[in-house]
Amino acid sequence: MPGLNVIVASANGERFYAALEAAAAAAALGRPARIFLQGPAAALLRTPVAFAGDAARRAAGQPDLVSLIAEATAMDVRLVVCQSGMALTGMIASELVPQVRTGGLVSFLAEIGDADRLVVY
Repeated sequence: MPGLNVIVASANGERFYAALEAAAAAAALGRPARIFLQGPAAALLRTPVAFAGDAARRAAGQPDLVSLIAEATAMDVRLVVCQSGMALTGMIASELVPQVRTGGLVSFLAEIGDADRLVVY
C-alpha cells in the first residue's frame, strides 16, 4: 500500500497539527506514514511540546499537540527531526520527545517508495 510522507518546513504549530492528523488518518487506513520536521520546524518537538492552539483544541474536545503526537506514534506514524534543524534551533537530542528519531532530508527522501506520496506543509 502506498505510504504518506510529509515534510513540515516551518515552525507553525497549526501546520504540524494538520500534518499529524493527515498521517494518523493514513495510518488508520493501513498506510505507512512518516513526518519529517525540517529546519526551524524541529523546534516543534522540543519538550515540553505545546502550541498556541492547544487550549482551543482541548475546549473543542480534540487532543492537544502532545496528545496527538502520542496518538499518532501509537499508530506507528514515524517522526523524524532534521539534524540540521536541531543545530539551527540550538537543540540537542535529549530535548526531543522520546517518540522521534533524528535524520537528514536525503535519508528521508531515499526511503520514499515509487508509489508513495509526498506532501509538504
